Amino acid sequence: MNNKTVHHLSHTDLDGYSCQLIMKYTPYSLLNYNANYGAEVKQTLELILQNISNENKSATILITDLNLTADESRWLNTEVLKMNENKKDITLLLLDHHGTGEDSAQKYEWYFLDTQRCATKITYDYAREHFELNEPEWMEKFVNIVNAVDLWKMNERENFEYGKVCMRLISEARELNKIMFPKADNNYKISLLHEATKYIDKTDAPIVLDDSIHMLKKSFFKIDVNDTIDNLSTKFIVSLLGEARRDKTIYYKGYKGFLSYGVGNTSIVGNGFLLTYPEYDFIVDVSYRGTLSIRANNSVNVALISKEWTGGGGHPNAAGGRIIGFKEQYRYDLVKQQLEKIINEKEATAGELEYKKEA
Repeated sequence: MNNKTVHHLSHTDLDGYSCQLIMKYTPYSLLNYNANYGAEVKQTLELILQNISNENKSATILITDLNLTADESRWLNTEVLKMNENKKDITLLLLDHHGTGEDSAQKYEWYFLDTQRCATKITYDYAREHFELNEPEWMEKFVNIVNAVDLWKMNERENFEYGKVCMRLISEARELNKIMFPKADNNYKISLLHEATKYIDKTDAPIVLDDSIHMLKKSFFKIDVNDTIDNLSTKFIVSLLGEARRDKTIYYKGYKGFLSYGVGNTSIVGNGFLLTYPEYDFIVDVSYRGTLSIRANNSVNVALISKEWTGGGGHPNAAGGRIIGFKEQYRYDLVKQQLEKIINEKEATAGELEYKKEA
């Protein structure tokens, strides 16, 4: 597997991200993805297959801490077989502990199931045997901590209490958006876990880690001077938006806009983006429920845009609305397709409404 790229899909909790932390200590080229259950798993697997198809190289799809339904397993197995028949070299491996995957585990050799260990421990043990794991001193202790809290082993009190803090460390790391910024969000959470491994042997370790969480978060976002975590994370997010301009720019009636998905806090983030990148006339954020939040900085009347797109409205520099029939997506490109369909329809049917730039 040394020459292959490993596309690693894992769950969105402590156990899932810890599997990816383990794999960082293998010698392979890793691309990380994270998904929760339901439609998100299938959409993410489709993205992985698309990414592999676009590359002319061998690949391994590694899935951890996620059980696949019988239909998902059958579909994925079929797709990989088809690609291999077309001269691709793709291998599959799933390491999981959820008993609901038993039917798939009995049918497919690539589906490894063990209900007695958490996925992190399964991944750790498997990596030691098969993946040339370059194991740091803290790793086995950390694995046992995750195992204790994920399987709720309250009798392992020290590991269990430390695991509870690690669990909250991940569940409350909400500053970034994993759909808009999958790489940065994944790096953020794995970095937090890596920092957490440094406190394991301290006296009253769960308390020390608990007291340090705010500092650890700020340290990730701080580039130069110190500030509140809100300001630090906003600056960080605006920078990420700027880096993504090429793929996330939209146009409407000659006006240049930026489309984000699920970022939220549009007044602060949106204003920060427009001040940093004045070549943009507006920024629109679509929520997971299909509500629009549009901001401008005296370049275009976004209340009129919102009215045309959704029948919404608001103020010239701040408006909103709701996309009727919006389908929640777990991939940014599918959201952009939905909005661009609306834009194309409205540009074709709306009148020649002139937007007055504010003085």
